Amino acid sequence: FIGALLLKLPNATYDGISFLDALFTSTSAVCVTGLIVVDTATYFTQIGQTIILILIQIGGLGILTFASYFAYFFKGGSSYENQLTIGEMTNAKKIGEVFSTLKRILLLTFVVELIGAVFIYLSMQNSLMGLTDKIYFSIFHSISSFCNAGFSIFSEGLYDVSIRYNYAFQLAIIFLFVMGGLGFPIMVNILSFLRYFVRNKVLFFLRGVSNYKPWVLNLNSRITLVTTISLTLIGTLLFFFAEYNNTLAEHGLFGKMVNALFGASTPRTAGFNTIDMTQLRFSTIMLIFLLMWIGASPESTGGGIKTSTFALATLNFIALARGKNRIEIYRREISEVSIQRAFAVISLSLVVIGGGIILISIFDSDKDLLSIAFECFSAYSTVGLSIGITAKLSAASKLVLAAIMFIGRVSMLTLLIAVFKKIKHKNYRYPKEEITIN
Repeated sequence: FIGALLLKLPNATYDGISFLDALFTSTSAVCVTGLIVVDTATYFTQIGQTIILILIQIGGLGILTFASYFAYFFKGGSSYENQLTIGEMTNAKKIGEVFSTLKRILLLTFVVELIGAVFIYLSMQNSLMGLTDKIYFSIFHSISSFCNAGFSIFSEGLYDVSIRYNYAFQLAIIFLFVMGGLGFPIMVNILSFLRYFVRNKVLFFLRGVSNYKPWVLNLNSRITLVTTISLTLIGTLLFFFAEYNNTLAEHGLFGKMVNALFGASTPRTAGFNTIDMTQLRFSTIMLIFLLMWIGASPESTGGGIKTSTFALATLNFIALARGKNRIEIYRREISEVSIQRAFAVISLSLVVIGGGIILISIFDSDKDLLSIAFECFSAYSTVGLSIGITAKLSAASKLVLAAIMFIGRVSMLTLLIAVFKKIKHKNYRYPKEEITIN
């Protein structure tokens, strides 16, 4: 709401903006989605674009991260209950580590964004932009990429003819949104593993001994990394072969490979496009639907049902097919509450997306079902990809999409937990009965 008021300022736009469009843009920025109803490049001044960038950064890091960290910074402390909440969010093992973990998250974010901005700047050496514009362009796209926001200050996004064939630039963008989509706890855990691995190799080389720790990379990181790599490789191959003679036809072999990787990675909530989305084959659009729905990893800058949720659902039906009543992987058993949460998230996501499709089809009955469904999946998973109907929607449909973006970013399960009254645990259990499923 504050972002919408800031975007309504006279110097934020060239010709003014309606409150509804300002609210939609602000929601899209804070929820790091990237769906737009007005052209970011031509509608907003540099001040307006900077406001959007700040909203993206706040939304990417998480409102709770900012609020908790600065409350601690200014007041010199925080309540025990608040520390427990943030501890769960940041995966901190000890209460005393909570705010040091938050500091590491902020430091890691800014370091990765700075490295990304440098890579983007170096990839734009042949650009006709001036020095100041090039620096601003690099910073804007680095933050937007790492936060998986999908906002660009080019009217055609990354499909703009000046960067469409700049593969070094595309690889830099891929690096940023993949890092942001992994999630902060995963990145910290990977860094810990790499530090241990390098130190171990150095010790073995110098002294012939090693400090073996079998569980540096935790179960959450392993599942997330395996799922992310698998989805990326399978998605890239399918995208490459499906679009080889279609949207990828104008590129050489290396360009086709980079764009296929980009096309398979960006639906996992990044929202950028380097190809013409309106020319995609139907089979590719169906692939994008699946990738958008799965989304990024937990505690990341991305949305969707999350890779861990998808992995648990997959592991569950494999376990059932093998006749097992529990999920076991990497010599660990997955807790029942994790499985319950995973299926609750899946069910609620389909309810929200389905409800959005029904409402928009009522408010904009002239739009085709595929386009409406694409918008709703993109909004819920905070992706930002579109096949061209966002700006043409009615006011009611824009409000529906804004609500879906908010729910997708916050999580419907979180909203329900906040609304429903907690039931105290009773010291009894009813007899168990099985329900017919198949």
